[in-house]
Amino acid sequence: MAILRPQSDGCYLDATVGTGGHAEAILLESGPGGRLCGIDRDVEALALARDRLRPFGDRVQLLHGDFSMLGSIAAENGWGPFAGILFDLGLSSFQLSEPSRGFSFSRDGPLDMRMDRRGAGKTAAEKLAKLPEREIARILREYGEERFAGRITARIVAERRQRPLISTVHLARLVAEAVPRRAWPRRIHVATRTFQALRIAVNDELQSLTRGLRDAVSLLAPAGRLCVISFHSLEDRIAKETLRSCARSEPPRLRVLTKRPIVPTRGETVANPRARSAKLRAAERL
Repeated sequence: MAILRPQSDGCYLDATVGTGGHAEAILLESGPGGRLCGIDRDVEALALARDRLRPFGDRVQLLHGDFSMLGSIAAENGWGPFAGILFDLGLSSFQLSEPSRGFSFSRDGPLDMRMDRRGAGKTAAEKLAKLPEREIARILREYGEERFAGRITARIVAERRQRPLISTVHLARLVAEAVPRRAWPRRIHVATRTFQALRIAVNDELQSLTRGLRDAVSLLAPAGRLCVISFHSLEDRIAKETLRSCARSEPPRLRVLTKRPIVPTRGETVANPRARSAKLRAAERL
């Protein structure tokens, strides 16, 4: 909030509204006249956000949508320019804690991983059943930065010849069997990178982020601020490169406010371990 600087006469966009935590904070900080537009591709999270933000009445407008289509959503609904735009990437605690979504290996559930379960996209189980071995290995290597991608993929392909992979716990067990015990990471579960990579592929997250950030820069009012919270190095790299590119263009479109990303304090990570990998980058529209 200190970087976004919500004001009572401003209109703000939460491009990843989730269950409405940041949106609520923006509305409180910008009261009594600040307005907020929000989108999210997860209809279940959006329903929770609507309930949470109902007390703010017509100061809020929430829509189901993907930030990769931010430009067209804004044009169709007469949104913008915005005094501030926020992207909070990655998964919410709500999504992680629901086994039926298939995002977590800590509790058994179907290998779904779609942010929008009403959409036509393939689930993680369908991708693992159909994709060639080389493509699965590429996904794990590029999106998960998994150095044992080849071994994990070989184990997956051998297993799918015997029976389909439809369970999160089943996949996590295969990863654990494929990675040598001495090479297991100390701070995260051995299957974390594999699950991350599949989720990114299922939801086309990196390409969506690139498109969404470009649209966001165009939708900022002069002196408007763009904040991006990422949770892994691939997202952070896209955010950093997009902001820097716009700052170095002729004429420059942005002024970068964070030479280095802002990261959680030790106290924050103790109180909320899921925040440990968060990085915040921000820039201001010129």
